[in-house]
Amino acid sequence: MINSNVFDYVNVLSKAADAAALRNEVLSQNMSNIDTPGYKRQDVDFESQLRRALGNFRYKSVDAKVAHLSKTDMEARIYTDSPGFSYRLDGNNVDIDTEGAEFASNQIKYNGLIDSIKHEFSNLKLVMK
Repeated sequence: MINSNVFDYVNVLSKAADAAALRNEVLSQNMSNIDTPGYKRQDVDFESQLRRALGNFRYKSVDAKVAHLSKTDMEARIYTDSPGFSYRLDGNNVDIDTEGAEFASNQIKYNGLIDSIKHEFSNLKLVMK
């Protein structure tokens, strides 16, 4: 992370992109374990962590909230999804159709985040001219 107020949004977008990349890895791991007995699908939680961190600063502008975020406020967390649920008798709870849809959705989100980072740097470049 870069320590300057100029890069506050870039830092948040960068952490979000990192979380989306991690989620792609986790979803791929789920798909590769579709036939592993007892395997429980995992997922990544970033959005609720960020929402909670932004909610801690009441009555401030979004810019002020983003400026006060710390690196630990924006940590992605891997968790086991529905550990007591399974689709099959072998205890596995991975559904390939759900994983594929989540993977596609997450890839679109990742691409949007990367485009947003590029846009922020374009804005900074324009201001420096």
